[in-house]
Amino acid sequence: MLSERELAFIAIHKDSYPSVFRFVRRRVESAEMAEEIAADVFRVIWQKWSDDVRPDLAYLLTVARNLVGNAYRSRDRQHALQEKLRTTAVERYGDDSENVAVQDAMARLRVQDRDILQLAYWDGLGTAEMAGVLQCSESAAKVRLHRARAALRKQLPAGIETTTEKLGV
Repeated sequence: MLSERELAFIAIHKDSYPSVFRFVRRRVESAEMAEEIAADVFRVIWQKWSDDVRPDLAYLLTVARNLVGNAYRSRDRQHALQEKLRTTAVERYGDDSENVAVQDAMARLRVQDRDILQLAYWDGLGTAEMAGVLQCSESAAKVRLHRARAALRKQLPAGIETTTEKLGV
């Protein structure tokens, strides 16, 4: 049986989720990102829940606005890191090197694919360790890694086999 707190939270979620999602969706580039942020809004609300006060829509949208800002700052830091890595590869190996081609291909991947490839090849983690970091099962980590490798292969220009072999792709 659900507690009063849980029932109240479910009611707030049911009543407010569409408005929160629309608010976030207008401010981010993808529906997937909007869904993640909208879910995070309700995670924050649940964590900060006070039995004294029921959060209103204005409060939910304030939390959403803050999370959207966090997402953009995170994205900007990720882009800056990718650019720094690419610049370093160009300085070390030249514009036409396979290292630069791999950096460019990595930059075009989805964040989730890039993350698991970096965990596997840059951080040297095994499947069990990746599963722990990603908070998923080992079999899910294997599937994610397999899919990320396939996505990377599609992004690489023809003739980069030696680099993909080094990566195990």
